[in-house]
Amino acid sequence: MTATTASLASRRTWTGLLVLLLPSLVLSMDMGVLFFAVPFISTDLRPSGTQQLWIMDTYSFLLAGLLIPMGALGDRIGRRRLLLCGAAGFAAASLLAAYSAGATQLIAARALLGITGATLMPSTLALIRNMFHDPKQRQSAIAAWTAAITGGATLGPVAGGLMLDHFWWGSAFLLSIPVMALLLFVGPFLLPEYRAPQSGSFDLLGAGLSMASLLPVVYGVKTLAIEGWSPTPALILVAGLGVGGLFVHRQRTTAHPLIDLSLFRIRTYSGAITVNTVAMFAMMGFTLFTSQYLQLVKGLSPLAASLWALVPSSGVGVAVGLSSALAGRVRPAHQLAGGFLVGAAGFGLMTRVGPDSPLALVLTAAGVLCAGTVGTMTLTADLVISAAPAERAGAAAATSETATELGSSLGIALLGAAGAAVYRSQLTDSMPAGLPGGTAKAAHDTLGGAVTVAAQLPGRTGNELLTASRAAFVDGMHLAAVVGLAFMVGAALLAGRLMRHLPVSTATPKADPPATDAASANAGSSGAGSTGEAAAGTPSEADTTVAATPAGGRSGG
Repeated sequence: MTATTASLASRRTWTGLLVLLLPSLVLSMDMGVLFFAVPFISTDLRPSGTQQLWIMDTYSFLLAGLLIPMGALGDRIGRRRLLLCGAAGFAAASLLAAYSAGATQLIAARALLGITGATLMPSTLALIRNMFHDPKQRQSAIAAWTAAITGGATLGPVAGGLMLDHFWWGSAFLLSIPVMALLLFVGPFLLPEYRAPQSGSFDLLGAGLSMASLLPVVYGVKTLAIEGWSPTPALILVAGLGVGGLFVHRQRTTAHPLIDLSLFRIRTYSGAITVNTVAMFAMMGFTLFTSQYLQLVKGLSPLAASLWALVPSSGVGVAVGLSSALAGRVRPAHQLAGGFLVGAAGFGLMTRVGPDSPLALVLTAAGVLCAGTVGTMTLTADLVISAAPAERAGAAAATSETATELGSSLGIALLGAAGAAVYRSQLTDSMPAGLPGGTAKAAHDTLGGAVTVAAQLPGRTGNELLTASRAAFVDGMHLAAVVGLAFMVGAALLAGRLMRHLPVSTATPKADPPATDAASANAGSSGAGSTGEAAAGTPSEADTTVAATPAGGRSGG
């Protein structure tokens, strides 16, 4: 079906997309910005070791725990309304964090950033679903959304480093305030409102179970990754999984669930979430190694390492554009499998990286790895959001984001643990003899500890420890790369199997019909507040009907 002129997005809609990209960029920058600020925060606020961990982790814990409830809440009260409320809260929390007088206040501010951040990500993707009815335009919009997220993750450390070179540590938190202020000013005029008709009451018990499940799971995974095996975080992880079972039971039995579990019977929806989670497991799990390699093996400063990390991002930009261009020409299964195999090639290159390898090799390997994986993210995001009914787009986007968070956390935990085990085993056999017990233990625990210890030892002994520890770390990195390669090949095979039912036309699904006057009036009664919102992409009843059709029964996927 050829899209009609009426279904094409207007200039105003494209301008609204630019506004939506701003919070996506800021959210993905947030963690990277904080990395450089931690040493300055430690000096100024003097947090305890536990407080420092909470400063780092509170944001991601609450973000992961609240994505699903916030996505469902946006479907009920209006996605634009939730987005703007979240933007105001995020700006206020950023100001509170920037001027924190103590560690406790900073932890509270980070918690508020996680809560308000959870309102932003699913709202942006769900609004894109409502604003762009033409499939090719929607894919281009989602490609831009993906590029903003990946670009923010790359730019975050650089922005943090530059700010801290000139200002105090709190300045790193102020970067988001002008962005959120702009969103609050122009959002009501450029973004349509959408609220699901007859969505029912909000499931407070389900929201509580969601948080009570995801928070312990994320905490347990991250703690085991950082501190190694310990019974307490393991029990917390198991308890979280048990509550997760109660959450699933609640969603099956309640009249108005946060997640419509029947969506997972749509092969396109469940398949896209599955392969994306597997890919994020491999890619994010390996990021831990590349950052340490640049700083601790190659000896680059944090700012220099982050600037060099911009080089692979050029390949990511090409991959996102190529993914969008291939949609409609290549079957989704083949496109996804091809992207994952490119990512596997990047992991293969990583197995050739040694302690003395030229910087160009590791940057090329990282670029190929990220390009292959990120290129698939554009397509999986589009498949998820297009397969779900329009009135459930917020919850669908939140479910996808939550799966991504869990895949990333599991990757960091399991690949990090595998690499650490190899590092300790290899260093045990190659560590210089005669080191004091405390010194040997610090070097044996982490590469960072070994580098610190080596700088304090006499010349030859220090050099021997540095050489041995770097070689042991690279051996661990090679094992993680092999595991990542296996997961990427597995994701390629999985994509080929789960998506093989989709024809080429599914990569460019059937266009949504343009909104009629009657449908626009219905959308207005559901919460649209500004004149002309139908022209900006407010969905019609017919749009909801088309989107609600299972992917297997239409070319729209």
